Amino acid sequence: MHAVIQTGGKQYRVSEGDVLRVEKLEADAGSSLEIKEVLLLSDGETVKIGSPFVKGGKVTAEVTEHGRGKKIEIIKFRRRQKYRRKQGHRQDYTELKITAVSAGK
Repeated sequence: MHAVIQTGGKQYRVSEGDVLRVEKLEADAGSSLEIKEVLLLSDGETVKIGSPFVKGGKVTAEVTEHGRGKKIEIIKFRRRQKYRRKQGHRQDYTELKITAVSAGK
């Protein structure tokens, strides 16, 4: 069974046992959380599509760690103008391990 969930303004296709990095969530490492923003559920034969969310659908995940992504450099440059700007950014993330995908009742 797999599902399409929404978290942090992005959508992810997940199934049981997957590990994914999402935008930072306020949860402690090692804790479990439920994601109820399920947009689609499929078990291979039947497909449930929500409008916007599937009623009773939920995905249970375990928070494995928090961290920061790789550095991204932002460079602005205009030739012959003595204009240069350099800026860096590292995005915070939460790593989740999907433990269960449930369709509810």
